[in-house]
Amino acid sequence: MIAVFGPTASGKTAVAEAVAAAVDGVVVSCDSMQCYAGVPILTNQPERETRLVGIWPLSYSGSVGEYQALAHATVDEIAESGQIAVVAGGTGLYLRAALAELHLPPAPRPGLRAEMEALHRQLGPVEAHRELARRDPDAAAALHPNDSRRVIRALELHAVGKTLTPERDRLWSKTTRLPSLVIGLEVGRDELSRRIGVRTAEMWERGGPDEARAVLAAGLSDQARQMIGLRETEQELERDEWIESVTVRTRQYARRQRIWMRKIPGLVTVDAERPSAATCDEILEMARAR
Repeated sequence: MIAVFGPTASGKTAVAEAVAAAVDGVVVSCDSMQCYAGVPILTNQPERETRLVGIWPLSYSGSVGEYQALAHATVDEIAESGQIAVVAGGTGLYLRAALAELHLPPAPRPGLRAEMEALHRQLGPVEAHRELARRDPDAAAALHPNDSRRVIRALELHAVGKTLTPERDRLWSKTTRLPSLVIGLEVGRDELSRRIGVRTAEMWERGGPDEARAVLAAGLSDQARQMIGLRETEQELERDEWIESVTVRTRQYARRQRIWMRKIPGLVTVDAERPSAATCDEILEMARAR
């Protein structure tokens, strides 16, 4: 496999598609929000066919374990056909799940997820995180209060005597199921910030708020509700306010992705401030050297 990871707006899609075209590969998404159907603008879904994009309805709360099973089956199918899987995205845990055999917590019992989502809504993000800290300090220490989806998952697991805290040796080891080249796209903070602003403005022009209003009316799981752009649309912000708020939240998310990138074992960074074709050429040189 070849994996391409990086913060949002670092050019992952263009680089991954260029690499796949050069090696007779197939792009596989490892983006938790791109798994949802009906939100191509808000989640910046690729226009070209990409595996594991739009596979879940917005009312569904998918898990890393479910994604892992789908990713492994997809990668194996691609390998068996004689092609190379190019795994690309910005959700660090989904990337590791696609690359490795992680021992993940079990799926929740029916109804428990809804109970924990209701508790989270009742308490709010900060108090819900404090409640998790009282119940499972190790899990709380590993999570940001704004990471609502995983806070809910941690509360859910504690209720059945489990913990979200992963087996660190498996999560952060260099072990992968198949020989893998793992690439991290490096873009300077100022340039990345500029790209995020430009892309957010384009999102508005393409009809991002209209897409958000449509999915909000249809009903969402709490997991899908974490999508950036929904909150701003609910608040009925005007154009400039909407763009500013979405840009700020996206930049905050990009900072967390950069932290993840430093943790991914075996990752090799490449300069992504140049045209995607040049970045692709460097990745191909590294792949051939292996």
